[in-house]
Formats: sequence, C-alpha cells, structure tokens
Amino acid sequence: MQLKDANSQQKLQEMCDCYMETDFAAQLAAMTRTSSKDPREDAVKYLALAIMYGVTEKARKARFEKKGDEIRVRLKTADEKIELPPPDADLFDAVRGLVFDILHLEKEGGDPPLALGLRTSPLELQVKLKEKKDKTSLKIKFPELGE
Repeated sequence: MQLKDANSQQKLQEMCDCYMETDFAAQLAAMTRTSSKDPREDAVKYLALAIMYGVTEKARKARFEKKGDEIRVRLKTADEKIELPPPDADLFDAVRGLVFDILHLEKEGGDPPLALGLRTSPLELQVKLKEKKDKTSLKIKFPELGE
C-alpha cells in the first residue's frame, strides 16, 4: 500500500509494515551492494529494516555511527552486539536527514520520541543524535520488548 503524499513518518511506518515478514539482514546486505535513484526512499527503507531487525532481535538499542570514513551500525541485545551491513556515506547522511525531518529537529540534542504504529502495536523509540567535528552518532533506544 502506497500512501499518496505521505510524510516521512508515514513512509517509515509503511516501509516497516511492508518488510515486517522479511529477512532483515539479507535485505540490508542487498542495499549496501546496490543503489537506486532515490536516496530518500533508500534511507526510509534502510531505517525501517534496521528498526524491524531491532524489534525482532529484542534489541535494547541501535547505534548508527560515522567517524571520518568509517560507518558502523550495531544492535545491542541483552546478550550480544549484532553488526549490521553499514550504509555508504550518502545513505548514512540520508538516514540522518530523515530522522531530523521526522522529529522536526533543527540541531542535535534532546531525546525526542519516535512513535510508530506497527499493525496493531504501537512502538515508541527514544532517539539521540550527537555530532562533533567528523563524528556523527545516532542512537535509537527500544522499549522493553520482553522475552
């Protein structure tokens, strides 16, 4: 289902719903090997896949980090850290811009909530963004998702 003239948050919810039953790791890996002509759509897809992977793994947090040319994306669960296939620099910047757009941020700081309606369950994530010189860190804290 495609929403006509949907805002960024609606597009993110739609993409989460669309990919809910997929292999998140495989989709993320495929995204890092190819690029499309729509970086904004790629950013929505990458963020949706990372969020859904985190939900499925009952992650406590997701961390997107860019330091110089190095980019890392990790999920932290109660038992392990899971490295996700990192986006390229342009996609990382597009994901950062998407988060700014959804949360109506003008600069870093604060811990604004990102509320998503996933089918019949609401999901509220806490987002923290820090930027210093050549380092950008985006953290997404997941609610307690149980056993």
